[in-house]
Amino acid sequence: MTRTIVESKTKTAIIGFDQPFCVIGERINPTGRKKLAAELEAGDFSTVEKDAIAQVACGATMLDVNAGVVYNSNPNPNETEPPLMTRMIELVQGLVDVPLCIDSSVPAALEAGLAAAEGRPLLNSVTGEEDRLELVLPLVKKYNVPVVAISNDDTGISEDPDVRFAVAKKIVERAADFGIPAHDIVVDPLVMPIGAMATAGLQVFSLVRRLRDELGVNTTCGASNISFGLPNRHGINNAFLPMAIASGMTSAIMNPCALPTPLSKIAEKKAELEAAGIVIPEGMDDETFCRLMGLGSREARPGGEMSAIRAANFLTDNDPSGGEWIRFNRPPGVPGEGRGGRDGGRRRRRA
Repeated sequence: MTRTIVESKTKTAIIGFDQPFCVIGERINPTGRKKLAAELEAGDFSTVEKDAIAQVACGATMLDVNAGVVYNSNPNPNETEPPLMTRMIELVQGLVDVPLCIDSSVPAALEAGLAAAEGRPLLNSVTGEEDRLELVLPLVKKYNVPVVAISNDDTGISEDPDVRFAVAKKIVERAADFGIPAHDIVVDPLVMPIGAMATAGLQVFSLVRRLRDELGVNTTCGASNISFGLPNRHGINNAFLPMAIASGMTSAIMNPCALPTPLSKIAEKKAELEAAGIVIPEGMDDETFCRLMGLGSREARPGGEMSAIRAANFLTDNDPSGGEWIRFNRPPGVPGEGRGGRDGGRRRRRA
């Protein structure tokens, strides 16, 4: 059975077909986050610190660390990314004990992260272009780490799943030439937005099965890509993830946290209650108000996708007796009891 071992200084994460689904927290990434990018250029790592702690608290198995900031003061990422990656890796692994995923398109930044990381991180990523293979695979071999292999090459991202499978196979075979075993390759088959391609879901489910059955490799994806551009993205994501897991997908790069309730929404609700003549107790804090009104929370908490993943782990028998599902859903203040009754809803295992 294929198992990809990723380690921090003190903790081991196993990606595998017979393991609980691996959640790789995606939030430490300045792409599309102007505020975070500006903070990083200014040497402010407060958001990185908060995101690292929150994602682990919400159930992330690993954390992706991306230093892809294009500085206004110096637009050359080959100069700016390596030292920033080193600083971010050192900071994050000083705050949390989960393994890390070092994420960059700059080879020097990948090596800087590998040099700074404790344990055995996951490297993100290599693609099917020959020059990229020649740059990244020697690093994978030198540091003896697993790597994410993205199924695109010099021709770009193909809409044909057979082409994407062929690219993945090529990367696995080229890695073998460097002495890198297939169990250290985690393939990203590239999830297309279903809003743009109606067969995107079916394609990725089929691809994941082929990658498992024919190449024997673990898989990952950017989970939210499937719902890009659609309303109620969480509803699509919550359905997609268990279906992908049932098809054999073993990890995903995603946000494990629900977004905190915005202060504007809290203010709107308070104004609505006051207009109806309902008196809000003096001194009630926003967190208590959110929970009483069913508005979510101002604090970091697991998103709906995490609930879907834990349910899928249970249903695919990768959560023995449903222990993790029960702990995840146990009401506060009821130690030792889940929602299934006095025995916690445990089921007997067949002999």
